[in-house]
Amino acid sequence: MKEIRARIENPLAELISDEIYELLEAHGLIDEKAVRDYQIRKKFKQLRASKVSAGDAIDSIREEYPYLQFDTIRKIVYQISK
Repeated sequence: MKEIRARIENPLAELISDEIYELLEAHGLIDEKAVRDYQIRKKFKQLRASKVSAGDAIDSIREEYPYLQFDTIRKIVYQISK
């Protein structure tokens, strides 16, 4: 009998496999805020690479994350890596 499992979309597919992501998620080891911030930085870099102004890129990202303020997204994308 085949096992049917709901597939969780892996937002870190370019970094880790789907199986590893699912395992980490199942054990509560994924920091959702850090994953969200990673996705925001990635989207910002893509928009900037396509010659979109920084302000317009942040506004575009705000459409996907309306609960975040402009300054919050600006802090995320310009945050210095530790």
